[in-house]
Amino acid sequence: MTSEADRRRMIAEYRMLSTANVSDGLDRLGIQGCPHGIGPLWDACPKIVGPAATLKLVPVGEATESPVLGTLEAIKLGKPGDVLVIDQAGRMDVNSYGGVAGFTTRHLGLAGCVMDGVTRDIDEFKQLNLPVFGKGFIQQSIRNRCACAGYAIPVQLGGVTVHPGDLIMADENGVCVVPQGRMAEVLEFARLFKAIEDSVIEAVRGGTDPVVAHERVRYDMMTAAGYKP
Repeated sequence: MTSEADRRRMIAEYRMLSTANVSDGLDRLGIQGCPHGIGPLWDACPKIVGPAATLKLVPVGEATESPVLGTLEAIKLGKPGDVLVIDQAGRMDVNSYGGVAGFTTRHLGLAGCVMDGVTRDIDEFKQLNLPVFGKGFIQQSIRNRCACAGYAIPVQLGGVTVHPGDLIMADENGVCVVPQGRMAEVLEFARLFKAIEDSVIEAVRGGTDPVVAHERVRYDMMTAAGYKP
């Protein structure tokens, strides 16, 4: 079982990579961890890496708990450094988050928010320097437009299952979800593939023919099973 110290160390090492590198590691291991269409919602939005604190929102009538209060409960259950993950099933017509929730997220020390949906109050997130990733923006309130179906439960993020504690990584390239029990494996391959790509760039910079540089490391086969550089 991974210790908390090892977990913190791996999170720090993931921060040195990009979601493109991590996506390659997920591909190599056959893990479906790359939701599409979710990106940063404001310019210069910082990268976030941390364990998932989950929340599920559903249409009115499918649950009875207030989405406002449910969101605050989910944030309260999160730990400093966690990433709030909101499953709104990709809805583009109903707000998923907002400025008060964003302030509470920052105030309680969570790292940021990633949502399968849209949000308002982008200006407030900028002022808070709070990383928020989603599918877009909306001006209307969340009030009385959806309901909370639970928090600290498995949810979906763009078709990818997220369990509480899974690693969430989000940057300008998109979002990756790494199962918490496979963080070390994915990290190992992500670091390897980044090192290989860096070596190709250095070779081309040094005058090597770019085709030769790619063929030398069998670039097209990097994420295939059994690959060795």
